[in-house]
Amino acid sequence: DAHDLFTRTFNPAFFQRDSTVQSRQRQMASQVLSEFAQKHNSPRLATLAYKVKLDAFERVKKAIDDMVAQLLQEKEAEIKHKDFCVDEFNTNQLQTEKKEREKEDLMAKIEDLEGTIKALTEAIDNLKAEIAEMQVQLKRAGEDREKQNKEFQMTVADQRETQKLLQAALKVLKDFYDKQGAFVQKKQEPAGPPPPAGFEAYKKSGASGGVMSLLQQIISDAKAMEAEAIRSEEDAQKAYEDFVKETNASVEAKSKDIVNKSEEKAVAEGDLVQAKEAKEGVMLELEQLSNYNAELHQSCDFVLKNFDLRQTARDEEVEALRQAKAILSGAKFEEFLQG
Repeated sequence: DAHDLFTRTFNPAFFQRDSTVQSRQRQMASQVLSEFAQKHNSPRLATLAYKVKLDAFERVKKAIDDMVAQLLQEKEAEIKHKDFCVDEFNTNQLQTEKKEREKEDLMAKIEDLEGTIKALTEAIDNLKAEIAEMQVQLKRAGEDREKQNKEFQMTVADQRETQKLLQAALKVLKDFYDKQGAFVQKKQEPAGPPPPAGFEAYKKSGASGGVMSLLQQIISDAKAMEAEAIRSEEDAQKAYEDFVKETNASVEAKSKDIVNKSEEKAVAEGDLVQAKEAKEGVMLELEQLSNYNAELHQSCDFVLKNFDLRQTARDEEVEALRQAKAILSGAKFEEFLQG
């Protein structure tokens, strides 16, 4: 038995036949790998095809197993990379669209706030100008009222002085004519029959009545002018006071309006500052999104464009490696020979 085992183990014919089989296996496995390497321009398979002809089977099989494992890892990593790229592009697009809408909203808000501030500024300036004009009108009205009052005082004083003088003159004339009448009546002797009753009195009244009546009329006119001046002064004073009251009320209302509009303007200016800061923030985010999008294109464009082709090529590469290993393992060797 030992002799038979020795014979089988060290039989030269057996070694020759086994060497021939291994040589064919190496040739077939190398051919499979070489054809694939040429078809897909794969340097690593070309190198492995060369090693198949020289290295020990177990070492070559391990190299094939390692390469298959590496290819499967690359395939899985590329799938993950592709999914990552798709997700990131979609997220980047959604975020960019959202920020673009925010930018448009902020730009519209800024434009609206700037218009509001401009309108409020113009309104405040107009109110201030109106108040200034009303204050000028008040000053002028006061000056006019003072002037009118002085004229009134002078008119009343003149009329009263006139009345005083005329009253004095009237009294003097009355006393004079009364004395003259008494003197004439005493000195005159009756010549012939006495005059009719009332004749002498009529003659005296004809001499003095005209002057005294004129003076009395002038005094009455002076009193009337004084009364008219007083009424006019009262009306003018009331009109002035009403004007002052209405103007002051209008100034107060406009001043309050200025305060309210100034507060609105301050709020709008604060909102404008915030809106501009928010816009700057959004613009920065859009720039960052754009930069990241460019990075994604650098990282993903090749993968996404060639994903199916690379996956197919990698699957074929794995299949070629598995066929080469199968050939080296002797599995279905006759089929490969027939093929």
